[in-house]
Amino acid sequence: MDAKKPPFEVELTAEMAQGTYANLVLIGHSPSEFILDFARMAPGAKKVRVYSRVIMTPQNAQFLKNALDDNIKRYEEHFGKIKIFGKTQKEIGFK
Repeated sequence: MDAKKPPFEVELTAEMAQGTYANLVLIGHSPSEFILDFARMAPGAKKVRVYSRVIMTPQNAQFLKNALDDNIKRYEEHFGKIKIFGKTQKEIGFK
């Protein structure tokens, strides 16, 4: 993890520090906002439970995308390529 210190103080309560596990995110949007519903889905389950909803502006959604892209790149440089199981990689062009 980067040891960069943000230019502001971040408050993290003990409850929030526990985190919430999600293995699915449902994303919706309107002209003025993006809605991200973080959920858990169990194999064979007919229902999915949402544990957290985050609503953000399109601009902040773009900032989030850029931050994720950057962090995934740095993660893969350090730990290796993230494997996506259940999907076949199609290669186009020459090796």
